[in-house]
Amino acid sequence: MLFSRFGLLLLGALSCSRLASAQQTVAADSQPTSWAKDVVWYQIFVERFSNGDPKNDPTPQTMQPAFEAPPGWRITPWAHNWYEPEPWAKQAKLSWGDELGLRRYGGDLQGVINKLDYLRDLGVSALYLNPLNDAPSLHKYDARNYHHIDVTFGPDPAGDQRIIASENPADPSTWKWTSADKLFLKLVEEAHRRNMKVVLDYSWNHTGVGFWAWQDILKKQKASSFADWYQITSFDNPATPASEFAYQGWANLASLPEIRKTNITTERKSGRPYEGNLSEGAKQHIYAVTKRWLAPDGDIGKGIDGYRLDVADQIPMGFWRDYRTYVKGIKPDAYLVGEIWWEEWPDKLMDPVPYVSGDVFDAVMFYQIYRPARNFFANVTESIDAKQFVAELQAEWSRLAKPTRYAMMNVSATHDTPRLLTDFFNPGKYKYQATPRDNAAYKTGRPDTDTHNRVRLYLMHQFTNVGAPHIWNGDELGMWGADDPDCRKPLMWPGIKFESETHNNYQPGAKTYDPVGYNAEHHAFYQKLARIRKNNPVLITGDIEFLTATGKQLSYRRFDKEQQVVVLFNLEKNSRSFKLPVKGRWTNLMHGTFINSDQVDLPPLTGMILRK
Repeated sequence: MLFSRFGLLLLGALSCSRLASAQQTVAADSQPTSWAKDVVWYQIFVERFSNGDPKNDPTPQTMQPAFEAPPGWRITPWAHNWYEPEPWAKQAKLSWGDELGLRRYGGDLQGVINKLDYLRDLGVSALYLNPLNDAPSLHKYDARNYHHIDVTFGPDPAGDQRIIASENPADPSTWKWTSADKLFLKLVEEAHRRNMKVVLDYSWNHTGVGFWAWQDILKKQKASSFADWYQITSFDNPATPASEFAYQGWANLASLPEIRKTNITTERKSGRPYEGNLSEGAKQHIYAVTKRWLAPDGDIGKGIDGYRLDVADQIPMGFWRDYRTYVKGIKPDAYLVGEIWWEEWPDKLMDPVPYVSGDVFDAVMFYQIYRPARNFFANVTESIDAKQFVAELQAEWSRLAKPTRYAMMNVSATHDTPRLLTDFFNPGKYKYQATPRDNAAYKTGRPDTDTHNRVRLYLMHQFTNVGAPHIWNGDELGMWGADDPDCRKPLMWPGIKFESETHNNYQPGAKTYDPVGYNAEHHAFYQKLARIRKNNPVLITGDIEFLTATGKQLSYRRFDKEQQVVVLFNLEKNSRSFKLPVKGRWTNLMHGTFINSDQVDLPPLTGMILRK
């Protein structure tokens, strides 16, 4: 059944009345980075990705000052049952959360380099690396040093610590290249040799308590040269026995002191943009760090290709505008992608428009179109039909200029969400009570066959939709896991024999177990979709038109002057017939078979990608 004319969406067509209400097309010099629409993103959380060099594994000393390892602490074996407490944690009577904060698995940059050919064969063409900056935590958002790669990610942690200690961190002219820094530059070189872009994650909103400037403040208080870098509310009075030192930590976490915001002229409210800037000293340091990775020793050819910018709504818009100008002045085709997410959790997502109007970011992590896709493809309590799904997509796209829609990073799962399979396996609201600590009924075990089928239909949509598809490392291997921290298990690479994992972790009754291991079928499905996207450029640059949107039936075509591809989904309980745009010979791209017709029948819970 053809979708009614009022619901027809031709993205980019000047005659489309919905798009006439979209924001004005941005000026040519403010367009999103041109290569962003072409790529398949792969996000890497290095500590859990692959241990390529066991000699550099973290130690209790490298976890300081934020973490104190208990007696008997060790690197957790890669194949260990995630839900089985470690002996050292049992002995110290640690809570589950405290144990996971102390666990280290030894993932490193050599592990990433070793897997670059795997990523190329998967179809990946851009890497988004979670923070690599030197930091004591497993996630690295608590920087000790912005301008160095974490010492445990490189080949010589002790030697790198000596190099770092020999510098004046406030003076970029004294900065040196550690072995970890050099290995990262090698990773960039090797990725570029395989035609992959590299984007690095940073949070300019806060540091860790081990950060060199913060440590100087702790020692010198108001006399520190960096006293105005942070959101400090009161300094210690040495004339009194008690400490009056107080400051603002991100999300009220004392371990993450916030960089000071200045010249604020509008209300600051989490989840909304506001005007202002950052402390000038911190800002100039951020600029120096930014340039260091974009143009190592002044050579942009050896540098990274952009930045993913954490908690972007916490940072004033004045800084972001200045930052874009600075970055683009160094490397005009650098990609800037912001994390903007919840305006009011768990129901209202942020409006991306203020951040992608040409003067701030090239794109955002587009959670805004994943949530309705989940509600359409998954069997969830907030289920929507095809007409509602199209309307939600249309509402998001219609307020963005066309180049921005195509440059978006179309995320589904990340380090901050449940894994894709687990998100589909559980029927509750997206990202709400998505751990068994919050909801005892939340399912953490291996998802069932229906879930796998529905996820694969969603993936067919993700790889044929407008914007660049994104893969959270390990999802393609068939991994499952609840929200953070369970989404950060070590990757289940083929050839590693994992311990079975507890299936009913928080539910009553006898323990049952799931076998854990590489899912070759799931991996091959991702490979096929990436190959289809690469071999059919219309899926990258073509317009989109919705053809069918009724009940749980959806079809659309991607088209240009040369080619068209039709994508069809039947999520009904019975077979359904779909009308094709024209009669003729169509190639089924998923199976390499052919159809000679203007109509196709789809069994329940199946999809099809056809090329004319």
